[in-house]
Amino acid sequence: MSLVRGPLPQRLKLIHGFGAVAFGVKDSGFSFFLLLYYNQVLGMDAGVVSLALLVALLVDAVVDPILGNLSDRTYSRWGRRLPWLYLAPIPLAFAWIALWSPPGAEPPSFLGLLGIAVVVRLLLSACEVPSVSLLPEITNDYDERTTLFRYRYLSGWTGGILMMVLAYTVFMPGPEGLLQRDGYAAFGIFGAILMAVSVIGSALGQHSLVAHYPAQKPPPFSFKAAFSEIVEAFRERAFIIFALGGLAAYVSQGMSFSITNYLNVFVWQFDRTALTAYPGVLFLSVVLMFFIVSPMHRRLGKPKSAAVAMLSSLVLFLVPYVLLLAGIWPAVGTWPSTLLYLGLHLLANTMGIVVMISASSMIAEIVEAYLEKTGRRAEGAFYSGNWLVQKCATGLGIFMTGQIIAASQLPFDAQPGAVPESIIAHMILLYCGAAAVLAIFAAYWLGRFPIGREEHEARLAVLDAAARADPDAHAITP
Repeated sequence: MSLVRGPLPQRLKLIHGFGAVAFGVKDSGFSFFLLLYYNQVLGMDAGVVSLALLVALLVDAVVDPILGNLSDRTYSRWGRRLPWLYLAPIPLAFAWIALWSPPGAEPPSFLGLLGIAVVVRLLLSACEVPSVSLLPEITNDYDERTTLFRYRYLSGWTGGILMMVLAYTVFMPGPEGLLQRDGYAAFGIFGAILMAVSVIGSALGQHSLVAHYPAQKPPPFSFKAAFSEIVEAFRERAFIIFALGGLAAYVSQGMSFSITNYLNVFVWQFDRTALTAYPGVLFLSVVLMFFIVSPMHRRLGKPKSAAVAMLSSLVLFLVPYVLLLAGIWPAVGTWPSTLLYLGLHLLANTMGIVVMISASSMIAEIVEAYLEKTGRRAEGAFYSGNWLVQKCATGLGIFMTGQIIAASQLPFDAQPGAVPESIIAHMILLYCGAAAVLAIFAAYWLGRFPIGREEHEARLAVLDAAARADPDAHAITP
């Protein structure tokens, strides 16, 4: 019932994870730089930009079930997923370049930005949905699935952090920093190449393992079937509970990522050295996560790990803002302030990534619950359902950032250190209040996820016994 039994080879972990670099490049661009680029560099209204990105995400989320269903129903000698991983990356690379090089370097219309953002997101989904859908097929082991997600997150964050480092040090290193217009074109070209190499390279590395005809030819694709499967997914009690917690966690993540550069530049007044060090702190948080998430899952299980990590991240995140507003924080822009903030942010982000890995890994367990109930595997349907939740939520988070910036009345040509304290305080209160509500909601629902290790292993035993009794039982497909 899985392609690999027992411990996974190290090479497979690395190769499978490498495909997530493309997602990290996209996430870094959309979440950290795109709003700032179109707002502060090209001069578009922050509310308009965030609305375009929200609509693009909603369109992408609606299309994701179709992509997941098409992936589940692909029937070729290369299996269900590989054709997508070979065909989608090249047009994705060209679309990514166009996103960062608008014609004449002038701000596009709302519809122009919306159009290219939709194209980029759809092509990225055509890579990411099939790639992550391979994970439950590769292994059904509770802990090895966590391991694969560790490597996916490590690779994704590495790709995103690499783009951040290059943005600060190579593409936009001048006195204007992130407001330097010319560097964004090179940022787009390099990111496009990295995306294509990661997806195609990962597919080639897994080719010998997964390139074979599915055991049984699936039924033909239909729009009705595509959306009926996603409706079925949302009828699964475990998926509903996951979706409620994941929705809040993803909104919080989208809001936090998209407002990061505003906070670092205007609230904490990072200089060039601090901005360059910031991606290193993020990378260290990924490394810390890599060593603590598996022990947490073994000791607490995935649901409780997600809840504990969510609340821990919230507390660590709020401390510097509370102390700043209380007037007992070191002067912003100084090294005591910067080092203390980066230290707390390191721990908060580590816990935040544990939340995301725990939540993502939970979905793989829903696959077997659905299989036991219906006799069908539907990895693509459940992961596209997850993307629907994530993208709607992330778009809402970016939209909220745009509204926070607009409501705080941060001027278009704002200069670090010259923004009135009332504007800074207003921005902090709006952001921290929203983050606290979202974190508590996410912790409550993720902690209630009903499939733990014991339930999962008992289900595998039942499915394995059924497969032994009927040797053709493993041949079920969507």
